[in-house]
Amino acid sequence: MLLRAADGDAAAFQIFYDRTSAKLFGVILRILPERQEAEDVLQEVFVTVWRKAATFDPARASPITWAATIARNRAIDRLRARPARPMAPVEDALGLADDGPAPDAGLVASQEARRLAQALAQLEPRHAAAIRACYFEGVTYDELAAREQVPVGTLKSWVRRGLMRMRGHLEGGEA
Repeated sequence: MLLRAADGDAAAFQIFYDRTSAKLFGVILRILPERQEAEDVLQEVFVTVWRKAATFDPARASPITWAATIARNRAIDRLRARPARPMAPVEDALGLADDGPAPDAGLVASQEARRLAQALAQLEPRHAAAIRACYFEGVTYDELAAREQVPVGTLKSWVRRGLMRMRGHLEGGEA
């Protein structure tokens, strides 16, 4: 197809394009991840392939290798043509705020989770299960009351009393 394209056969070139464009686009995208820029380079590559098809030597490379080399080189040229980004001295980073959690935040969170688990363990099992379902699993009072086969008011009382006892354990340090 490439040799026929060298003779000006547009249909052969179309077939060559259809068979190679996806692979060449992938080569370019690995170098230039911005899709629009990669598409522009792909177009340049096929213009070059059309113009230079007569220089293709099947004894030196396969058609796809030859075209992939052109694509790779064009993408690298485009990358090198970008203006260099200014670099700031590393000392400038000292003044930047870190929005991430503090180093000890995970430790504090795990300690709080352990205290909550201990406080829940001190409750009557039905009350603890109701609190877990409502607060940790997102189950509504109505759904849980139906599941437990109790009136909604009773379920709310379980949760309220359980939360009050948990608060006592947490504030009193008993947990």
